[in-house]
Amino acid sequence: MPPAEQLNNAFEFTVSELSQSLKRTVEDTFGHVRVRGEISGFRGAHSSGHCYFALKDESAKIEAVIWKGVHGRMRFKPQEGLEVIATGKLTTYPGSSKYQIVIEALEPAGIGALMALMEERKKKLAAEGLFDEARKQLLPWLPEVIGVVTSPTGAVIRDILHRLEDRFPRRVLVWPVKVQGDGSAEQVAAAIRGFNALPEGGKIPRPDVLIVARGGGSLEDLWSFNEEIVVRAAAESMIPLISAVGHETDITLIDFVADKRAPTPTAAAEMAVPVRSELFVEVADLGRRTRAYWQRAQESRRSELRAAARALPAAGDLLAIPRQRLDSAGASLPRCLKANTHAHFRRFTAASSKLTLRVLHGQIAQADHRLTVCGERLGLSTRSLLRQRRDRFAGLQIRLRASKLSNAQAQRNAIARQRERTHRLAERAQRALATLLHRLETRVENSSKLLSALSYRSVLARGFALVRDEAGHPLHAADAIGPGARVEIEFADGRVGATADADRPAPKRAPAQPKQAAADAKPAPKRVAKPVDQGSLF
Repeated sequence: MPPAEQLNNAFEFTVSELSQSLKRTVEDTFGHVRVRGEISGFRGAHSSGHCYFALKDESAKIEAVIWKGVHGRMRFKPQEGLEVIATGKLTTYPGSSKYQIVIEALEPAGIGALMALMEERKKKLAAEGLFDEARKQLLPWLPEVIGVVTSPTGAVIRDILHRLEDRFPRRVLVWPVKVQGDGSAEQVAAAIRGFNALPEGGKIPRPDVLIVARGGGSLEDLWSFNEEIVVRAAAESMIPLISAVGHETDITLIDFVADKRAPTPTAAAEMAVPVRSELFVEVADLGRRTRAYWQRAQESRRSELRAAARALPAAGDLLAIPRQRLDSAGASLPRCLKANTHAHFRRFTAASSKLTLRVLHGQIAQADHRLTVCGERLGLSTRSLLRQRRDRFAGLQIRLRASKLSNAQAQRNAIARQRERTHRLAERAQRALATLLHRLETRVENSSKLLSALSYRSVLARGFALVRDEAGHPLHAADAIGPGARVEIEFADGRVGATADADRPAPKRAPAQPKQAAADAKPAPKRVAKPVDQGSLF
């Protein structure tokens, strides 16, 4: 059979079946892989919360996706240009015929990548103003309560408590957290926000200063204090915060946003409180200086009082002139009272002479005239307003009627257009249905012809017969038929039963005949098989 006919009879895949088969093959072969590459095309999380980007190296690129739930639990977030090691599984996306990796875990590729990520995050937070000196608060001189965010089992908390006991014992509240590993950054941020959320005057006192402390370690060990959630929590803290992470040479991002950075946890305790013995000496010295100053001030005021007493005049000399002024005012008071009373009486008499009955009648007449004029003007204004309103309503009625007619005509036109469109769509649907039915009929007809061509009944129609045993199984050789066996012979026009000859000897090879007899034998006529029309496959 030619290759074209072999392809025509090959099994047909749909696009979906082929895509699903490829998807299963890729997922079964690469169920779990680790890929190292550079993040390319990352623009942040999609509106759905998923992240889409690519991992590339010098000569290849693979698409990558991080689902929303996995992205929220990741310790390291993807960033453009960062070299990472991604752990996940390979799969395919049938919508665009490409393969991709579904990332389940992400980690930076080496110390260089961590430093690059730290520098990138530092620039981002600095651009937001979180490292500005103007945002930093002053530490309290002598805090009553000190809050410490650290591990309760490490040596850091013991060093802090021991140093506070030596310098100035204060009340310490410890918020136990993990300082390394998964979830440590979230616990440190929650501890800082938890101390700030304590109410003032509550059962648990609110600290006056916070110390975030941890011992030394590698960059990976201290990475929790470079996380953005910890830096932002420290920046939002309303309580002054001291950063004491690692040794003096260790630098983390929380050191830049903290109000004070201590080289070690012990130094943080020294920054938080002063030395108690030094305070005692200073207070005693201030007490002596205060008493000496008070004594000198008292002596100076006593000398000033004695000098002022000698310079003051006698009491009789000070009161002589005011006493004389009082006697003169007392003598002129009766005469002034009489003159004031006479002036008020003249003013009242002049006012009463103007209040006559004729004046009152005139004022009433004027008021009546003004009232009449106002009433006439009010009537004219009312009639004018009514006329204007009537004209306005008539104009609105005409516009409303015209608008109603125009709207009705527009609706009728729209209905006519939709009806015409419906007719066109119905005609297209009828044509499409007729075409589809014709295609299906043609396909059924071709399949029927192919079935007839491949059926054994066409062979029976050419004069052959099919022999079956009693069970209905076809027989292919005479040796398979025993003596007296019941067989069934199927022809093109029906089936007949038969019984094998019981005394038939076993088939043997025929003896060779002489050449002359073979020459004299008349050859049997050769049957020419009539070709059978198998029809067209299309």
